[in-house]
Amino acid sequence: SDVYKRQGWLCAIEQCNGSGDCRKSSLLGGTMCPTYRATRDERNATRARANTLRELLIHPLQKDIFNQEEILTALDTCVSCKACKSECPSNVDMARFKAEYLQHHYDNAHIPLRSRLIANLTSMQKLGMAAPWLYNAIISNVFTSSLIKRILKFAPQRSIPKLYKMTLRSWMIKHPDNKTHDKGKVYLFADEFTNYMDVEIGIKFIKLLRTLGYEVIIPKHVESGRTELSKGFLKKAKGIAEKNIVLLKEIISEETPLIGIEPSCILAFRDEYPDLVNENTREDARRLAANCLLYDEFIVKEIHKGNITQEQFTDFPLHIKLHGHCHQKSLASIEPSKEILALPENYQVDIIPSGCCGMAGAFGYEKEHYALSMQIGEQSLFPAVRQAETEICISAPGTSCRQQIKDGTGRQAYHPIEILYDALL
Repeated sequence: SDVYKRQGWLCAIEQCNGSGDCRKSSLLGGTMCPTYRATRDERNATRARANTLRELLIHPLQKDIFNQEEILTALDTCVSCKACKSECPSNVDMARFKAEYLQHHYDNAHIPLRSRLIANLTSMQKLGMAAPWLYNAIISNVFTSSLIKRILKFAPQRSIPKLYKMTLRSWMIKHPDNKTHDKGKVYLFADEFTNYMDVEIGIKFIKLLRTLGYEVIIPKHVESGRTELSKGFLKKAKGIAEKNIVLLKEIISEETPLIGIEPSCILAFRDEYPDLVNENTREDARRLAANCLLYDEFIVKEIHKGNITQEQFTDFPLHIKLHGHCHQKSLASIEPSKEILALPENYQVDIIPSGCCGMAGAFGYEKEHYALSMQIGEQSLFPAVRQAETEICISAPGTSCRQQIKDGTGRQAYHPIEILYDALL
């Protein structure tokens, strides 16, 4: 908000006026606040976190204001879903306040090994890609995986996501596109999840766009910084943001947009980057943000231009139930995903009236949060998936959401891109 930009952090926290919209029931729709909804405990409401921050930053209980156990405890159950940013009447962005406090805390305190490793997920993946078969064997072997989970304090019930046999970038090099395309050129953001783990979704997106007449290029860029942002490593995330802006600002435009597959990664360009970077980079960040699109926003634009039509897809009937990613619901909209899935003539799409899935990045993997993460899933998402007939297709754009649906219901959820690609004639 303008107040946040003009007058700083504490003033932004002061925007919480105690209206208590964060205490609404899951029956009223929306997403805010997942942990309050699941526990009905005021301590887990956004309002309580804002009050704790406000009180203990102004009247600290100890000398080091960024090492107060009461604040760390209050922020611990914030899943950084960002629903408060759009659903709170004051647009209180608790995910941002949490990241800011953690960065100050890390400046003077010991950084837990787990937080450091989660924040540096991309570095771990790069190392693992030297021998993906070995990495996958270690994380899926009963003995070694349980040892890793014990060391990292991960929930034993969770399985660590595997790497694909090659990165999306490597696949792109091995499968050059020799056709000429009449619909224009797009740049694909090979985010850290799509490039290493969800590679098959990335491949299907490239093939989908090529088939529909677009030239696809993966430009030179680094990771999005989402894992760093989620764990409060703002200084590192700032460096990543500035690097991406320098690498992309000259090539990304309205005619040649940057398209993202994983919502939380591409939306970092629109939400965090413009406020995170230095003043002299801010204008470039804003220009870049304006031309960063989610996969569905791009396809909808092209449908409206008449470049993508129903005739290019099957008329075979399919019923789809769609669960939206939190960041997508808060910072963009799930409606474009519904629109692209309904493009094939006889596809029927229903949006599941779910809040947060409960996984929320690494939150649901963490041992102490596992039960709460499953409780959040049980609010509306799991029952809706369980009630769906087996012939109904479950769709979820978020990598965490798909994992949570699998763990909570045993059902396989598909990215909208996979469903649309499989519908091509």
